[in-house]
Amino acid sequence: MSGSADQRTGKGTRRSILAVGAMFAAGEELEKRALTLGFVPLTDCAPLVIAQEKGFFRRQGLGVTLSREPSWANIRDKVSVGVLDGAQMLAGMALAATAGVGAFDVPMVTACSLDLGGNAITVSENLWQRMAAADPDAMAERPLTARALKRVIEDDKAAGRPKLSFGIVFATASHNYQLRLWLASAGIDPDADVRLAVVPPPHMVAGLKDGALDGYCVGEPWNSQAVHEGLGRVLISAHELWNNGPEKVLGVTAAWAAAHPRTHRALVRALIQAARWLEEPGHRLEAAAILAGERYVGAPAEVLARALTGNLVYAAGEAPRAMPDFIVFHRYAATFPWRSHALWTLTQMVRWGQLPATADLEGIAAAVYRSDLYRLAARDLGEPVPLRDHKSEGAHEAPWLLATATAPIPMGPDLFFDRHVFEPDTEPVPAA
Repeated sequence: MSGSADQRTGKGTRRSILAVGAMFAAGEELEKRALTLGFVPLTDCAPLVIAQEKGFFRRQGLGVTLSREPSWANIRDKVSVGVLDGAQMLAGMALAATAGVGAFDVPMVTACSLDLGGNAITVSENLWQRMAAADPDAMAERPLTARALKRVIEDDKAAGRPKLSFGIVFATASHNYQLRLWLASAGIDPDADVRLAVVPPPHMVAGLKDGALDGYCVGEPWNSQAVHEGLGRVLISAHELWNNGPEKVLGVTAAWAAAHPRTHRALVRALIQAARWLEEPGHRLEAAAILAGERYVGAPAEVLARALTGNLVYAAGEAPRAMPDFIVFHRYAATFPWRSHALWTLTQMVRWGQLPATADLEGIAAAVYRSDLYRLAARDLGEPVPLRDHKSEGAHEAPWLLATATAPIPMGPDLFFDRHVFEPDTEPVPAA
């Protein structure tokens, strides 16, 4: 656990934090109290669900309806046109909408990150067996590289077989960039050597079952569900690809944020409190039971618990692999919207031809990732906050302490699997 001040001092401090939230709710005149927020059935919708089920929204004076959406396209469209006030959102989606990438050119903002990690790359049992036969030495590497997959692709080309198909959840999703990063590191061209198909997260397992997909990169629980059903194996987790890398955010339109500043601030406060709740001992199993309901994720609680407790099972019959940081909600300043996270994502958009190299990446990141708004909400709760908007990404192999903050913040490792270090102030955009 994070070791933050509220956890060290126990229940008395937690009660005082709740009282602070109630005080703000009573003393503020919010522009809007009845909100509809969207989510996609994934493990990392947990902050929204817990904020609802444990009363954190209510304590901030908010009456929230959560809307289960079938795809990220639905989230984008409904937030863009105002059907949803906000949503659990792919970080890349908020950046792309602001930069004019894709169907909707609607500026978005985020003032709160929802989690770190939580994804994995999974392949069908058949493809795993082919990879194991093609290069057993490569399959023994940790973290696993894509070298064995490259051998399979080369064999398929020589035999004139169709390209392998991999599912991604959205064109500007971290899942797309994580999969591309992993493939490219072994010399596989994601645009020429495989077929990438956009598939809603809950449909990934069915795609593996009916043979439409050979593999995918998706958030939990849809990797664990494939293993649970004996349909596939996890190759590598997002935590192995990038320790404590960014994932989902709270997304609202820039116009909505400007029109509802106090409501937005209250919403961020509630999500910070929910994220803190999720890090308390024993709460992850309770969260798994809540998320298992059909109105939320609709997957077995035991499957959801694998990710939430950091005990991911990579193959049916194998023992869980302990990965305490597989998904992080509050510790390591997880709720802070780091602009270095935004800039890394934007460099991937440039690398893969979604944004021109001349795009003002710093300007886009600053417009979308509103660390200033986060600081206001966190200050209301007495949360320590970073004093800078950027940090080096990939430079820390072990836990470290962020001293440039209102109070020192314990941070986790942030290594990339290839040991690259991303320096947001100086990093050139990598070639595809």
